[in-house]
Amino acid sequence: MKTTMRVVDHGQGGAPEIMKIISDAPLPVVKPHEVLIEVHATGINRPDVFQRSGSYPPPLGASPYLGLEVAGVIVALGAAVTQWQIGDQVCALTPGGAYAEYCATPAAHCLRIPNGLSMVQAAAIPETYFTVWSNLFDMGHLRSGETLLVHGGSSGIGVTAIQFAKAFGAKVITTVGSSKKAQRCLELGADVAIEYKDQDYEEVILKLTNKVGVNVILDIVGGPYIQKNINCLAVDGRLLQVAFLKGSRAELDVNAIMRKRLTYTGATMRPRSDEQKGAIAQQLEKHIWPLMDQGTCLPVIDTVFPFTDVVAAHQLMESSAHIGKIVLQVKAA
Repeated sequence: MKTTMRVVDHGQGGAPEIMKIISDAPLPVVKPHEVLIEVHATGINRPDVFQRSGSYPPPLGASPYLGLEVAGVIVALGAAVTQWQIGDQVCALTPGGAYAEYCATPAAHCLRIPNGLSMVQAAAIPETYFTVWSNLFDMGHLRSGETLLVHGGSSGIGVTAIQFAKAFGAKVITTVGSSKKAQRCLELGADVAIEYKDQDYEEVILKLTNKVGVNVILDIVGGPYIQKNINCLAVDGRLLQVAFLKGSRAELDVNAIMRKRLTYTGATMRPRSDEQKGAIAQQLEKHIWPLMDQGTCLPVIDTVFPFTDVVAAHQLMESSAHIGKIVLQVKAA
């Protein structure tokens, strides 16, 4: 095995153009509970953009390099790993370092590649699927027959949430920025797609629900959406915050939270413990992997870039023009 690898380096952080590929980075040191994966493809995620810009430092002990998900082949095992073998093809959630030819991650965060999926497709799964499952079902307790509002329905999080919710019997309303995105969300199963640039989503939802509101909201926007989300929730509703694209500050009418017995919660995936992430992986394997094996709840990919075009991949992510996931192909098929 090689002793050095190519990896994307973002230096002290900045605009997409700050990134460059270095070819002599040392391979990760595999801990007893980890595996080393030869990376074939890696997904691009918003936290990567924040880390690259310098506003989201990696947790203590994590790789300093970008990248939170991979698909590839296991090439080395930690001393305590028994559930995988060298040569197994997996997709995996990683603590960082996925923009590289090799990446180490806990063995419990790996999952087999679903039937019929390519490495590129599998690389678009982990970060988004872990996040959506944990928020919608572990924390949001979404149930069949309830109504879910998904903000940013054409994002990687959005297209996944739409498919998960429909697979488990929920009605889905989503907000999007264009008619093209609205159409794609409807094709994926959304019942209603609201173009927020032309319509006030709060007015539309209250009209659609006869002022009852929705049961669960999955929000990546924050800021001015927070109070409107509270207004849109039904009694015993749950607001799940997974990102703050428009800021984390808002002036709230807390009385509405009390009066309607609302739950406002949220979480990010990266800081969670290895044990918590491993438990989510088990839930995905039990509930979502059989659906993907049957051809449903599949990742939606907008664009695949070669490893050397990582700058263009981040530029596309920041433009928000994409629908679904953006993937870097590290190893040629």
